[in-house]
Amino acid sequence: MELRPRQVTAKGAPEIFVGDVWIDAVPAGDPPSRTRVALVRFAPGARNAWHAHANGQTLHIVDGLGLVQQRGGEIAVVRAGDTFWTPPLEWHWHGATPDHFMSHLSITEALAEGQQGPETDWGEHVADYPTTWP
Repeated sequence: MELRPRQVTAKGAPEIFVGDVWIDAVPAGDPPSRTRVALVRFAPGARNAWHAHANGQTLHIVDGLGLVQQRGGEIAVVRAGDTFWTPPLEWHWHGATPDHFMSHLSITEALAEGQQGPETDWGEHVADYPTTWP
């Protein structure tokens, strides 16, 4: 067993986030583990841009109220305790509701040996972010 040092909290880059977002990456295990985990905290109204993960993504909502949407789908409200899975290469976004904070654990996998392309493909910012929510 090994205690791994905590990494410094990072501010979400404006190229891929709208609003104030902070990310605490959990130190990764040694290969063959490819698991990546981060605690992501969104201020009210903050969200990420459209994106897709090569190996999918699991999100576990830790606190607050959030919004999630797959491309072409309806916006869904997520609450603390909810867990959802986005399949590989499915375009989606997630963030806080306009009037609540939201924090989630993001669980992804690094590319497998020989797998090509980016782990996460980032697109445009969400143009139709709701000012009210379902």
